[in-house]
Amino acid sequence: MAERKPSIRIQNIVASASLNQTIDLKLIVEKFPHTEYRPKVFPGLVFRLKKPKTATLIFETGKMVCTGAKSEKAARQAVNKVAKELRKHGIPVKNKPVIQIQNIVASAELNGEIDLESVVYKLKRIMYEPEQFPGAVYRMEDPKVVFLIFSAGKLVCVGAKKEQQVYDAVNKLQKILEENEIIFYP
Repeated sequence: MAERKPSIRIQNIVASASLNQTIDLKLIVEKFPHTEYRPKVFPGLVFRLKKPKTATLIFETGKMVCTGAKSEKAARQAVNKVAKELRKHGIPVKNKPVIQIQNIVASAELNGEIDLESVVYKLKRIMYEPEQFPGAVYRMEDPKVVFLIFSAGKLVCVGAKKEQQVYDAVNKLQKILEENEIIFYP
């Protein structure tokens, strides 16, 4: 059987960061009118970057959450760029942000049909209720990720903390599906 490579795309990376200091959000709004800050609605300020295309939430506590990056590197660049921009415009940022990747969301295509009825009997830690949702939910232990598996061979992978975990998990799942004869290639 020919080696079939799945196509995998990182869709979103969520990174948290801490500046270990308090931040004056009203001052940020004065210096950056394009930011979004409505404290009565939500306590965080939204700071958007065009490159890398991300949105970073900044809280008065100095905590930040960056979303929208397509790579770990871009997530780190975005957080550091926001801190640099703040500093450049006179907002006192004393520390380098401490950044942690919290979640990586990826999509994948296995280019084959998956028999979801069989998946339930052959895999552990799987949930499939077609009346509720068209995909099966599979919890992989190592790497620790969660998959949405669809009959058309499409997958969504969430919960990875490193990009390599996504690739390892998708390849491992494909192998499991092939070994259990649950995936059929055209």
